[in-house]
Amino acid sequence: MPEIRKDPVFGRWVIMASERGLRPNEFLAAGEEAGYACPFCAGNENLTPPTLYSLPGKDGWRLRVVSNKYPALVPAGSPDGRREGLYTSMDALGVHEVVVETPEHGRPLEELPDEAVSDVVKTFALRVKEIKKDPRIKHVLIFKNHGRNAGASLLHPHSQIIAMPMAPLRVTQELDGAAAYHKERGTCVYCDMAAEELSFKKRVVAENSAFLAVTPYASCFSFEILILPKKHLSHFEDLPEAEAAALAGVLKAAISKLAVSLPDLSYNLIVHTMPVQEAEAPHYHWHIEITPKLTRVAGFEWGTGFYINTVKPEEAAEILNSGKKYKI
Repeated sequence: MPEIRKDPVFGRWVIMASERGLRPNEFLAAGEEAGYACPFCAGNENLTPPTLYSLPGKDGWRLRVVSNKYPALVPAGSPDGRREGLYTSMDALGVHEVVVETPEHGRPLEELPDEAVSDVVKTFALRVKEIKKDPRIKHVLIFKNHGRNAGASLLHPHSQIIAMPMAPLRVTQELDGAAAYHKERGTCVYCDMAAEELSFKKRVVAENSAFLAVTPYASCFSFEILILPKKHLSHFEDLPEAEAAALAGVLKAAISKLAVSLPDLSYNLIVHTMPVQEAEAPHYHWHIEITPKLTRVAGFEWGTGFYINTVKPEEAAEILNSGKKYKI
């Protein structure tokens, strides 16, 4: 069974899940294993755990949510910590789901119809609302690994949802930073960023009435994109259903521009949101981060937490908006 252990120096939690080492890797299997069958393709539903949620399609389903067959966290267990001398551990309590975005194996998110991308966005919110009914769950992370260099093990377009019994260190640091800004200035830092970027314009890569996508001022990675709601809202799952299409439009536009300018695109997409059991907050604003994987994090970054970005965000936005290909 998986276990969560706490680092006594940094206070960060680490999931020990040896079973995940057994999950299939299509990048290794393709062309090497005869008879390989993608578990996410239509007709192969028997290769995954039972469907938790689905949307009907012309010949079956058009979107499907299942429990991860090789979960990092599992629903059974206790959120209480255990002390072992210096160390603290706990049951790997949580939820690990997979959102299969389409029955079509080779059709990435940016090539799906607008309605299909909107379905994905709405499904994310619906699943978080369902999962947070369990009071033991404190934080829910929605993320997408696209491409081998981003850590994906299967080619079929999918996203993941992992719910945890605590807010991770990265999340609490972000919340603390936003709270400190609000205490000092009386405003939300993300609202102020959106206003600044709309005024400056040179880092904007997509925009509509409700959402804004920019290459952030202090990007850690080349061609990193930040998607911000123009209206303040701290919990992603509270996204009004009427705005799902607008978010899908900006999301699709941003990824499409990355795919044009960055051949063989690999990226991580992460939804940053408030811990699910906390109230609406004036200082925090949910957002989406998209990080292309052009280079690997190396010794300097690991040793300092100090990143080196080789493409200024203004230059990245210019390339993305021009449709030019970036030579890596």
